[in-house]
Amino acid sequence: MRIAFLVAPEGVEQIELTDPWQAVTDAGHEPVLVSTEPGRIQAFDHLDKAAMFAVDEVVGDVRAESFDGLILPGGVANPDMLRTDEQAVAFVRGFFDSGRPVAAICHAPWTLVEADVVSGRVLTSWPSLRTDIRNAGGTWVDEQVQICDNGPNTLVTSRKPDDLKAFDEAVLAEFAKAAPKSA
Repeated sequence: MRIAFLVAPEGVEQIELTDPWQAVTDAGHEPVLVSTEPGRIQAFDHLDKAAMFAVDEVVGDVRAESFDGLILPGGVANPDMLRTDEQAVAFVRGFFDSGRPVAAICHAPWTLVEADVVSGRVLTSWPSLRTDIRNAGGTWVDEQVQICDNGPNTLVTSRKPDDLKAFDEAVLAEFAKAAPKSA
C-alpha cells in the first residue's frame, strides 16, 4: 500500500509521525510525506524543535486517488496550519469522497472538522477537541483507539502518543481490509 502522511511545514509531533511511519515501513508498505510546501518540514517534541524531514510530495500536486490511505499525525500547530490551507483540506476530503481509509491522532481531527467529514462519525482525539468534534456533528469518545465504519470510509482515531501502539496496529489492520485486492 502507498500511504500518505499529511503534515504542515512545521508543528507536527515527531513521534506521531515517526512511529506510524515505521509501522507502515515495517509492514512492507510505502509511506509518502506530503506537505503544503516543498523542501523539509520541522517536527517538534511537544514545544521543542526536533528533527527535520524531507517532503516527498506537495499537496497541490497530488490526489487522494494516488494513495491507498491517509495518516494525519498531530501536534497542536500542525493541524491548525493544515486546516487553513484549502488544498490540504480538499486533499483530506478526497479520501472520504473516494472511500479510502483515514487515520488521525491527537489534535489531527481538527483538519477533519475543517474538511466537514466528521458528521455522523464516532471518533476520539486529544480531549480539548471534544467540543469541536461535537459541534461538527461527530460523537467524541475517550478511547485509546476508535474505528468508525459509519461513513464512506474507515476512520481510525487515537487520543495521544501513549496510544501509538494500538493506533499503529489498528491502522495496519483497517487499511489492509480497505486496500484494493490485486487480481
